[in-house]
Amino acid sequence: MAYKIGSTGTEVKEIQGILKKLGYYSGPLDGIYGTGTANAVRLLQRRYNLNEDGIIGDKTYSVIERLLSGYDYYTVRPGDTISKIASKYRTNIYSIITANSNIDPYTLQAGQQLIIPYSYPIVQTDIDYTYNILKRNILSLKTLYPFITIGSIGKSVLGRELYFIKLGQGKSNVFYNGAHHSLEWITSPLLMKFAENFLRAYTLKQFILDYDVSEIWRNSTIYIIPMVNPDGVELVLNGLSPTNPYYNALIRWNNSSKDFSKTWSANNRGVDLNHNYNASWQEAKNLEQSQGVFGPGPTRYGGLYPESEPETKAIVKFTRDNNFRLVLAYHSQGEVIYWNYDNINPADARKIGETLSRVSGYTLETPSGITAYGGYKDWFIKEFQRPGYTIEVGYGTNPLPISQFPKIYRDNIELLLLAAII
Repeated sequence: MAYKIGSTGTEVKEIQGILKKLGYYSGPLDGIYGTGTANAVRLLQRRYNLNEDGIIGDKTYSVIERLLSGYDYYTVRPGDTISKIASKYRTNIYSIITANSNIDPYTLQAGQQLIIPYSYPIVQTDIDYTYNILKRNILSLKTLYPFITIGSIGKSVLGRELYFIKLGQGKSNVFYNGAHHSLEWITSPLLMKFAENFLRAYTLKQFILDYDVSEIWRNSTIYIIPMVNPDGVELVLNGLSPTNPYYNALIRWNNSSKDFSKTWSANNRGVDLNHNYNASWQEAKNLEQSQGVFGPGPTRYGGLYPESEPETKAIVKFTRDNNFRLVLAYHSQGEVIYWNYDNINPADARKIGETLSRVSGYTLETPSGITAYGGYKDWFIKEFQRPGYTIEVGYGTNPLPISQFPKIYRDNIELLLLAAII
């Protein structure tokens, strides 16, 4: 695989992002490999003693992939100390110690191999956040913070993993998920950036805002599934692959269009995952035709029956297995928090919702019409009689531009911390 002038796509955008973060590139993150990107690649190649041709071949990509992963491997030499190595990489001692829990950092032995975290964050929040980026980031977090638990709760229609991250060791279990709807992929980097910042604060014994992260870790366990619908996100961000086994059907379901980037919220079988849960599912089905829904398509189609899709089936099983006290389902857009279902009001649910509304600035509302049926938080409230919330981040037309991310994160960071302990 080679990237050169004329190459385009989300992978080029990711490369531009890391080059910009490291100071090699100052142009737009547009996913177009032009002369500016090529010149930045030459600077990188010079730094790593590679052939300065401005083309990303195997050797150059190997360096870039390491930079994207956020860490390097280093073999200890005679006379090395942990502080010397940290200084060499311009990183901090505590990050090295955290990533290498199996070694004594003060009696290093020549020949030992260490994981050396770079000094910058790994979760990029200024680019399209694809499934492959998510996967790399989750595996990197596990490498840098080996004490955490990651895994998969199942697979999507096309076999992509439905990854989860577990933070904390307390008895109070909460669950945050994102990207049920593929146009709403901005919720995935939101949850991933929260996880990364939470882990960094925990290992450095820091506070986030006025919240003691170590105390949250002791008392609560936060489960995060950042991307419930990876196949749909792939359609939106990378387009329809000719090898997709549903190729012709997807074009038909998408009103004969191959452009999924502005309309597609469903999974790879044209089912709206947030209408596929067993909570007033039939009521939603009865409303579909009045909404112009007559079968699989970009949005609102609830499937042939509740939990017909592997993604929703996996989420339901994961929820049943983990005794969650509270759940947050992240969506976009509207800057709204939806809090109840079918007049079922779990104890303290409104009070908690009002508090989450206050710290985020989002309006607390009750859903109506077809949006009130078949969703994850609806099913959770119905099944467990516990607080569940749909958080609609940002404002505008989906997919929201990534330029909204800083405000979305600021609006939600305290909400995410508070929901774990409230």
